[in-house]
Amino acid sequence: MTSAVGEAPLTLDEAPPRTLGVLDQGAFWANLGVSLLGFSGALYLLNPLGDAPLSLTAAVLAAVVGSLVGTAMVGLAAVPGARTGAPAMVLLRGLFGARLSYVPTVLNIVQMLGWGAFELWVIATGARAIFGDAVPYGVWVVAAGALTVALTIRPLGAIRLLRRFVTAGVVVAMVWLSVALVRESPALGGGDWNAFAPAVDYVIALSVSWVPVAADYARHSRSSRAAFTGVVTGYTIAQVACLTLGILALAMVGNDPDRVWDAFVAVPLGAVFFGILVLREADQSFANVYSTAMSLQNLLPKVDRRVFSIGVGVLTTVVALFVDVTSYGAFLGVIGAVFVPMFAVLAVDYFVLGGAARWDTSADAPARWAMVVPWVLGFVAYWLVTATPTVPWWDDLWAALRGVIGFERLPWMNAALAAFLVSALVTLLVGRLGRPRPGSGRPLDAPARQA
Repeated sequence: MTSAVGEAPLTLDEAPPRTLGVLDQGAFWANLGVSLLGFSGALYLLNPLGDAPLSLTAAVLAAVVGSLVGTAMVGLAAVPGARTGAPAMVLLRGLFGARLSYVPTVLNIVQMLGWGAFELWVIATGARAIFGDAVPYGVWVVAAGALTVALTIRPLGAIRLLRRFVTAGVVVAMVWLSVALVRESPALGGGDWNAFAPAVDYVIALSVSWVPVAADYARHSRSSRAAFTGVVTGYTIAQVACLTLGILALAMVGNDPDRVWDAFVAVPLGAVFFGILVLREADQSFANVYSTAMSLQNLLPKVDRRVFSIGVGVLTTVVALFVDVTSYGAFLGVIGAVFVPMFAVLAVDYFVLGGAARWDTSADAPARWAMVVPWVLGFVAYWLVTATPTVPWWDDLWAALRGVIGFERLPWMNAALAAFLVSALVTLLVGRLGRPRPGSGRPLDAPARQA
């Protein structure tokens, strides 16, 4: 069976249609940048260490810097997808080899399931903030899960729907709620800049969680420039606005994330405009479920993506009924530690070391174990530098390692940038050492192969 005309292919055997322009990409990523989870999660931006809140100026600047750094990574990760037409995890066959690409694929599936469950929880919690306890939480979760699955059946149609009808409503809602909260929020003062670097890490983690899925959508872009521009412009503007609005809302409820929805509903017409944002949140769960299906196709390329979408949607819904949202901060730390260094390896190998000319995304792409080394070292660098607390036993392990090697973590250090730099530099070194010498008889680059 073939996919509908102009729709995403059902299996990896079919070529993807190139139907998304810069406006489609920009609107899609802007909608992803506005997340109700981001509103309550603004507390991690404002006070990432739990005992040293930032000033308002520092928090907003951290949002801007972190968003620009993170979305630049996402935008660059989208470019190879637009050029090759390969989904994100299939694209990693060119970096690690077909079999080794299963490792980041499984990690990405776990990440996407977690994010999808969080988003369904957010939709249900937001709906209950508007309508009260009349409808049980589980009913909202199941309804949101059903809507999510429906959107994944025709994903490109869903993206075009977002651009034509949803984005305008989101912009109006954001403007209205921003004006209302500025009028009613208490004066924001106090705080300092001591936790600026951890706050930037948090925002980068918010953005960089999309790195391993960017190509799933960019593969349908009309050009790599449209894909990059759509990501960086749409997501950056939306995420900064979302986090700033979250700070204002938290100020109204005494920085209590459990009551942040009350601040939105309390302003004039707040329930109406907040309802628009709750309904729009389905694009977040849609993106997570669809990209999980795309990741699974790297493991089982002949299976219809719709079968995966339905199965993943059901599983995500079940997880959302029991998810522990208090683990959110630790979850983001793990995401950043895994995918920031992986992106650095991809970017250097593809853009700097000439990988674009020999990228092999075939099912028998040979293993490239050397590329695992900079990825792992970047992961280690992240945890040596980060100051963001996760779970006690994990934090104690890295504190002990710092003591053993005599490493002192300073306040200005940024974990995401440290991981990126270590992985990038080691990738350059590995690439130079492994490069054939002139006259060795081996070609410097082999032709690119597609799945």
